[in-house]
Amino acid sequence: MRLYRYFEGEVPPYLARHFWWAYMWRGLTWFFDTPIIISSILFGQYKTLKHATIEHVSKIADRGRMLQLTCVYGRLTPRIMEQLDPQPLHITDIVPVQLELARDKAVPPEKLLATRMNAENLAYRDDSFATVLIFFLLHELPPEARRKVLGECMRVLSPGGTLVVTEYSHLPKQHIFYRSPVARRILYRAEPFLEPFWNEDLLELLNDLAQPHGKAVEVASHQEYFGGFYRVTEYRLSEGV
Repeated sequence: MRLYRYFEGEVPPYLARHFWWAYMWRGLTWFFDTPIIISSILFGQYKTLKHATIEHVSKIADRGRMLQLTCVYGRLTPRIMEQLDPQPLHITDIVPVQLELARDKAVPPEKLLATRMNAENLAYRDDSFATVLIFFLLHELPPEARRKVLGECMRVLSPGGTLVVTEYSHLPKQHIFYRSPVARRILYRAEPFLEPFWNEDLLELLNDLAQPHGKAVEVASHQEYFGGFYRVTEYRLSEGV
């Protein structure tokens, strides 16, 4: 029975087809939003990656407006809000139930400016943010959708701005989960767009997408975790030559 069809129409087709059970079904959102499940999905690395992401954000929190691109399970969003205080945090997602969860965890709620948008076509003006945060979104996007989302990031980020990406690392050839055919097969089954993401040069792609907006991108900082399986990277934008 193709249950994903009940969710078609209100979100992009790939989201309804592959991830309805994880993000759109209200009956299971409470399950995925529990600490033990979040930690299990990230092989026990959630707290480490959350703290690393918060540390990056805390260093640039005073530079201007910040956008978190899509909601995430767990306590990351409230902790990011603490770093920004008294500034509000802008957050956008295409799934209504995810926005509701984010609002429920926001303290105080008026400091979270939550809007429903498709990240492939943001309604924000050019150069309207100093920071954009993406936490484990990119590997869940088909290549063309990922290109559109990152193109929008390059558009809405101002020169001097920062894109913070917490994600799987680039092609972790030496990691046991990659070297094991069984583990790799399970990962590809759960994450159907992970393989093309692993093989993509993110810096090259970002510069390609930034060029039409008169911008260039460089890596400001980069750390890897869990034996090189995950990464937290800051990309800094400048005016293109």
